[in-house]
Amino acid sequence: MECRVDTRSGEVLLNDTILSWDLERLPDGTFSILANGKSYTAVVERIDRVAKVMDIRVNNNCYTLSIEEPIDQLLNKMGMNMKQTKKAESVKAPMPGLILKVLVEEGQAIKKGDPVLILEAMKMENVFKAPADAVVKTVKVTERMAVEKGEVLIELA
Repeated sequence: MECRVDTRSGEVLLNDTILSWDLERLPDGTFSILANGKSYTAVVERIDRVAKVMDIRVNNNCYTLSIEEPIDQLLNKMGMNMKQTKKAESVKAPMPGLILKVLVEEGQAIKKGDPVLILEAMKMENVFKAPADAVVKTVKVTERMAVEKGEVLIELA
């Protein structure tokens, strides 16, 4: 379920309806919320300012919230959603090693968390996973190939 929270001129709007609430930060870092005659306890679990998301727990229910600043809203209205156009980062070797298996091929669509290759380093097998939903642009390595730290293994688009 998608809800839109907006703040304008000191008022908080929930799906364009004025929300009458009282919010207070407690000494233990939690928040006490009184909204429409009901009491809630909220905890901010995580804030990712780069991805512009935050995870909160309200009365033991977890929610992931997107954070849109005015510039994000303006760009969205202009059809320039920066979250969708963000370039996926390449998969790089964090240490020297040997490519055991390449699990993807060029042109393949992958989802965040999909395994893309297996690297043997320091006698351990390391499964590399896709950092984001993307398409495999170029596979720069082959099986049994030695790689150096920082070397680009797979380019994503």
